[in-house]
Amino acid sequence: MTRWPFLCCAGLMLSGCITVKAPDKPIEINLNINVKQEVVVSLKKDAEDFIASNPDLFPK
Repeated sequence: MTRWPFLCCAGLMLSGCITVKAPDKPIEINLNINVKQEVVVSLKKDAEDFIASNPDLFPK
């Protein structure tokens, strides 16, 4: 039981030093966002409204 404190202190002295430093290059976060669906739905709605309000331009 008398060796326990000595072993703990020896373990702390033998452990490595941890250093933290900022990376040389900036951190790049790549966000792939798909906006196509919202744009297509919006354009489709606008086109339907335009065709409905101008039936003589788009005869069936």
